[in-house]
Amino acid sequence: MSSNETQKYFDLHTTGIGYLNRVQEVTPKEGNPFLSVTIAALRGSVDNVQYTHFECHVSGKKAQQVVRELKPAVEGKLKVLMGFTLSDLYGESFTFKNGDKAGETGVSLKARLLRVSWAKVDGQPFYTVQDDKV
Repeated sequence: MSSNETQKYFDLHTTGIGYLNRVQEVTPKEGNPFLSVTIAALRGSVDNVQYTHFECHVSGKKAQQVVRELKPAVEGKLKVLMGFTLSDLYGESFTFKNGDKAGETGVSLKARLLRVSWAKVDGQPFYTVQDDKV
């Protein structure tokens, strides 16, 4: 590809609402450190909510900032609900090591967290994208 040709990508983005959990800085033995979170995304009827869990590498710069600001609330066991955009979703199999499912195969959904569009802590507004425009 020459220098004046632009690379083209197919973007698959997933948007939703979910609870922010397990905010942690990960320092691998090889590679660069990164911010990791788990999102328990809400789905289904409001009368019978179900959850889908995503393990995410936080890649968006503003998303990293917002998640770091929310980390104390998560660690304090407050409910952090947020709107989010994920990309590069994929599944990875694993084997349960303990509990009722020990020895069974499970699937972990992984993605990159690109954007936090809004966040509430215990029902109180904490962040919205519009806050950036002020």
